[in-house]
Amino acid sequence: MFRGSLKDVQDMVGGKGLAVQFENIVATGVTIDSRTVCVGNLYIPIIGARVDGHSFVQNVVTVDGCVATLWQQDVPGMPTDIPVIVVEDTKKALQELAMAYKETLKMKIVGITGSNGKTSTKDILASILATRYQVHKTLGNFNSEFGMPLTLLMASNNTEIAVLEMGMRGHGQIKLLSDMAKPDVSMITCIGEAHIEELGSRENISIAKFEITSGLSEAGLFVYHGDEPLLDLRIAEVQPNFKMIPFGEAATNDYYPTSIEVVDNGMTFKINQSDLEFRLSVLGKHNVMNAIAAIAVARHFDVSFEDIQRGLANIEMSKMRMEVTQAKNGMMIIDDTYNSSPTSVRATLDLLYTLDSYTQKIVILGDMLELGDHEITYHQTIGAEIDKQQIDAVLTYGSLAKHIAEQSKVPLTKHFDDKPALAAYLESISDDKTVCLVKGSRGMALEEVIGLLK
Repeated sequence: MFRGSLKDVQDMVGGKGLAVQFENIVATGVTIDSRTVCVGNLYIPIIGARVDGHSFVQNVVTVDGCVATLWQQDVPGMPTDIPVIVVEDTKKALQELAMAYKETLKMKIVGITGSNGKTSTKDILASILATRYQVHKTLGNFNSEFGMPLTLLMASNNTEIAVLEMGMRGHGQIKLLSDMAKPDVSMITCIGEAHIEELGSRENISIAKFEITSGLSEAGLFVYHGDEPLLDLRIAEVQPNFKMIPFGEAATNDYYPTSIEVVDNGMTFKINQSDLEFRLSVLGKHNVMNAIAAIAVARHFDVSFEDIQRGLANIEMSKMRMEVTQAKNGMMIIDDTYNSSPTSVRATLDLLYTLDSYTQKIVILGDMLELGDHEITYHQTIGAEIDKQQIDAVLTYGSLAKHIAEQSKVPLTKHFDDKPALAAYLESISDDKTVCLVKGSRGMALEEVIGLLK
């Protein structure tokens, strides 16, 4: 975690105004959230759409124990009785502090983006690399212009590799993160429909995701989904000089699976690069592809296939991503409620189709958000695609998900506008021989349904 004198902080962010008597005070850790302050922190107030962090400065220093604060120069009312460093822009100062701190460490950086799978791939890769290195990774979804610099500032001085997730909502955002982190390895897990509302097309999404190579040096490595023609097109247009490793299902990739099987709440698979069998403790063929992408990066860092086996066996996955839990009536629940898009729904449905040890398969689908002008069509298409030979019941929640129900060919299809009613109905038709997939965009909070069943 960042630790430095206030004089060092002022120099790192190009600030001014720190009183001489405060220069040798040491800050330990950085926060931008007045609710998560720890004693000794440096507080960086951010001006948001509804809340200005400057309004909390006096309290976090005099009451909560922060040792100092930054202050944006165009904000009136700067306090004079506490240690203050004046900067032109507090958001930019946060990013500059993170970049300066990164330069003091000798760690390698892996940057990961993609329409789906970036968090799972980050967790898988971090677990594999941890068999040989001191690893730091993005916590939760700290993958924005605020979250990523905070992640860098949380790295310890003995970190050897940092695995950073990079998210976006539009053009230029991943470029900012890549230029900030200057990754040694950049990865794109896949191109899907997430953020199509802002970007307009999958082509534009691929261009925005490709920005992750912006900070990559010519000596760096680019690992990408080789089955995606849009990425091949971008590579042909840009003609980069850095090393590239494609992964995917097709045998034309450098890394691809030669076998995949579902076993005991997990997956086993083999790849073309090794004779060993690998076991993954999470479900889904899409997670096998995430693991293969992680393996490609791990091999770049000289992790042996035997250590890769160990790493895959000890993954700590982020919550609400293919998380297996059990209802009080014994029903198996696959909690994939963190986010949703047509691509990820199809992937999880494909998994559900393979779970042959259950006598009943149920799917609960909520709204897929941020899909732009064609959002109704996307939901209708998913509804029509659900295999009525494989799924016994389709239950939907949300105004958009209603279009899934309307197009579903599964005889037992019901739409709900009330989560307790949905949970009660699901409980009434399920038992310990039932498996249920629950999936929706973050804004739908479908984990609340799962909570009512446990």
